[in-house]
Amino acid sequence: MRKLKFFLIFFLAACLLIAPAGRFRAAAEEADKYYIGGMTAGFMLAADGAEVIGLTEVAAEDGLHRPAEEAGIRVGDTVVAADGIRIKTIADLNGALERSSGKCVTFTVRRKGDTAQAEVTPVKDKKSGKYKIGVLIRDTLAGIGTVTYINKQTYRFGALGHDVCDENKNSLGIADAKVYLCSVIGVNRGMRGKAGELRGLFMNDTSLGNAEKVCSTGLYGIFDKNYDFSHCKLAEIAPLSEATIGKAVIYSTVDGTCPQEYEINIVKVDAGNRENKNFVIKVTDERLIEETGGIVQGMSGSPILQEGKLIGAVTHVFLNDPTRGYGIGIENMLAE
Repeated sequence: MRKLKFFLIFFLAACLLIAPAGRFRAAAEEADKYYIGGMTAGFMLAADGAEVIGLTEVAAEDGLHRPAEEAGIRVGDTVVAADGIRIKTIADLNGALERSSGKCVTFTVRRKGDTAQAEVTPVKDKKSGKYKIGVLIRDTLAGIGTVTYINKQTYRFGALGHDVCDENKNSLGIADAKVYLCSVIGVNRGMRGKAGELRGLFMNDTSLGNAEKVCSTGLYGIFDKNYDFSHCKLAEIAPLSEATIGKAVIYSTVDGTCPQEYEINIVKVDAGNRENKNFVIKVTDERLIEETGGIVQGMSGSPILQEGKLIGAVTHVFLNDPTRGYGIGIENMLAE
């Protein structure tokens, strides 16, 4: 009887010691799993000021005037302050013009990373009675890119793999937290000397989640837990130290909303690159080359897998060869 009691006590103790460890190990393994993206996402970005997209005349009582142009403001400039007061939106700029009552305003203008001052005297428009300086402006931009991964446990996601800039290389912030599923309705094929692009349609009734951060390695946020993950592949993460020259695949959407797997070759691994160009890749899949010419704008963020593990994301295309491009190591994205 004593032996039986000792055995039962030993057995129960062993269960208490071993079973939790097994559960913890299983939980740890699940925590290392990531849903592979590849779906195209649409988002709204803030120009961080009032971006000038055109210069016009102002019809006043005494004739036509071009205040902004005469003050040296150019298309592509972004107005970021008026008399030292921050300008973030079109409404901010209009408010500054009304407060001026026609008196000279000192605008702070950002141009290709540099800032300058412009002295502009607003003119009262004859028709509307409002003060204007003769500019067409915008404060938001719509963009599309590709989701790279979604953490299975936390639902945190990463996309794009690079900084988000306008055509003048000005970094952009988040204007609308919502990230929407985007249906690809066409492709402008890439060709030597000119990058191609995906043409997408925002599906405003299908939110993928909320964006929280834009930085040099991409766009990040929380994915919608109600998204149907049944078609998403699960994979583990592999560091740059495990990446090798040779065959790999990317997941990308170039038609509709369903990601497809395409074959590539990794031709260079540069773990120490500080510009997020950790890979040089070459598209070898004839289907993708036929449809897009290779890598095009909108495919940024397409996950790169090697040996079944997520190692990075597509970021840029080579202008002289659209079948080649750069990729960022996934560890650099996860660090954000």
